[in-house]
This record gives sequence, structure tokens and C-alpha cells, in this order.
Amino acid sequence: MLKVIERAKVWFAISLTIIIVGMVAWAVKGLNLGIDFKGGTVVTIKMNSEPNNDVLEEIRKISAKYDSSAQVQKVGTDEVTIRGNSITDEQIPKLYKEIKDKYNLKDANPRQTDRIGPSIGKELRRNAIYSSLAAVVLMLIYISLRFEFKFGVAAVIALIHDVLVTITVYVLLQIPVNSSFVAAILTVLGYSINDTIVVFDRIRENNKKHAFATKRELVNASITQTLTRSINTVLTTLFTITALYLVGVTSVKDFALPLIIGILSGTYSSIFIASPIWYYWTERKIA
Repeated sequence: MLKVIERAKVWFAISLTIIIVGMVAWAVKGLNLGIDFKGGTVVTIKMNSEPNNDVLEEIRKISAKYDSSAQVQKVGTDEVTIRGNSITDEQIPKLYKEIKDKYNLKDANPRQTDRIGPSIGKELRRNAIYSSLAAVVLMLIYISLRFEFKFGVAAVIALIHDVLVTITVYVLLQIPVNSSFVAAILTVLGYSINDTIVVFDRIRENNKKHAFATKRELVNASITQTLTRSINTVLTTLFTITALYLVGVTSVKDFALPLIIGILSGTYSSIFIASPIWYYWTERKIA
């Protein structure tokens, strides 16, 4: 039987250390907000054929002359978008001319040029926060009704843990945060709560059977019984998402990376954070 509760201080310390480091880095460096949040320019270019990874990388190098943080993505079968925070209207013709000359493009001008204003970025940030809060509140209500309020609060704390850990990685590595990040975070919330509910459901079932003398044994045994299921689920999920990250285009990688981080964190929090929090709250003990 795993001794999860006995080592709760260790699990909490690991999580708090990661989160504190991330929050300090966030205060000092800030998030690397992408064009979706910060505003900027999107240039769509029609290529003569489907661009491979080498072509995308070459276009990325050209774009970096005008914006070091520019993102290049393949759209459809033969189009490329360049998204930059600081590409000006005067630079767009120069940027396009370099790409046109290198690949002998036929169009005299880019297929499309869009300007995303800061107000749109602010609205997207606000909607992202509202959607995440709504998801968390609804989960709290559901788990409180399905199980009990203490289970719900423990699960929500675990969800907040997962979001903060994911943000920490993004801050430390200065990975651009875009709309794909928001979609991935909401996906992680759903995945993590599912894993947590499996553990909580086993705790409730074992508690009804009165098979264990203490709550400590109850929680440890329930986690041990669901551990194989948790490991199998996270491994099969990670195999798929990691493959997408390794071979996918930039837009797919932007979605896959936070999923990988969040799923690992969600599995950890379901086992080592949520259940110990419920235990200590129920027993009114200090770890």
C-alpha cells in the first residue's frame, strides 16, 4: 500500500516550490503574450505548393528579421501565416518581397493582411479568465452535489495547482501564450477533474464498506487501488499527444505542449494533492 498521506509534506513542498518559483518569475518576467492577447499583425501568404517543415523554418528566419518573436504556421494545404507583435505596415511589403523572391511566388501582394488591436487581446484575456472560472465553479458545484463539499474544494485546489504549474513552465521558458493555450488549459481542467473523481469515488466506496480502521488507511488504499488505472490512462494519453507535438505543425504543437504539461500535473495533483487535502480537512490534522 502506498504511503501517500504519510509523505504529504513532501508532495505539498514540491508543488509549492514549483508554483512560488513560477509566480516570482511571472512577477519579474511576465508572460510572453502572443498576438492573440497582445495584438499585432497577421500576414497570410499563398505558396506555390504545400510548404514542408524546411520551408516553414526558412520563412520563420526571414520573419525574425522584422520581429524576433514572429510565429509561422501552415494553414490549409498551400498557405502560410506569419503572426508578429511588432511587424509594421511599412515592413510587410519588404517581408513579403523576400519570401516572394526566394520561392518565386506569383501573387503581387500577400493573400491577406490583418491587424489585431490591443482591445481584442484584452477581450480575449477577459473571456479566457471568465471561461476558466466558470468551468471551475461548475465543477465545484457538481462534485459537491455528487460527493460532498470538502471533496469539491479539494478538487478545485488541485485544478488551480495544475493551471499554476502549467503557467510556471510557460513563464520560465517564455513560451508564447496564445488562444491554443486557453483551449488546452480548459482541456486539462476536464482531464484532471476526471482523474480526481476516480480517486474520490473509490474513497467513498471504501468508506461505505468500513473496511479500514482509519481515514489514513482508507485514503492510502483507495489511491493504491486506482493507481494502475491512473498510470495507464496518463501513459496512453501522453503517447498520443507527444507524437502530435513531435511531428505536428506549429499550431498543433501550441495546443499539445500545454496538454502534456497539464496532464502530467493533473495526474500528480489527483494522487498527491487532492486526496491529502481532503484527508487533513476531514481529520482536522496538520500534515
